[in-house]
Amino acid sequence: MTPPAPRVELTSAAAELLRRLRAVHGPLMFHQSGGCCDGSAPMCYPEGEFRTGDSDVLLASLAVEGIDEPVTFWMSRSQYEVWSHTRLIVDVVEGRGSGFSLEAPEGVRFLTRSRLVGT
Repeated sequence: MTPPAPRVELTSAAAELLRRLRAVHGPLMFHQSGGCCDGSAPMCYPEGEFRTGDSDVLLASLAVEGIDEPVTFWMSRSQYEVWSHTRLIVDVVEGRGSGFSLEAPEGVRFLTRSRLVGT
């Protein structure tokens, strides 16, 4: 039996950027709120800097080669209800994203792509 596809996965470019950010900022986390401005851009923070609560869902604890601890990936519950049928792929694209996400000074931004579960 084939194991199910992960709910969240990283491209090799996203994993490489996370390794660089981890070296500078320590343990990391993602949060995807689904807000109007950066709805498809997961925000990367030092672990614990973004306070999660009952309105958030922990989708994954991502194992990244070269990083000792998992990188958690959180999503607002309301956004999860819309995207619950998808697999999320975190990628990196050129361009400046939100000033609050750790990669902003790098001239790149994280971007979430989605694929229907089962495809």
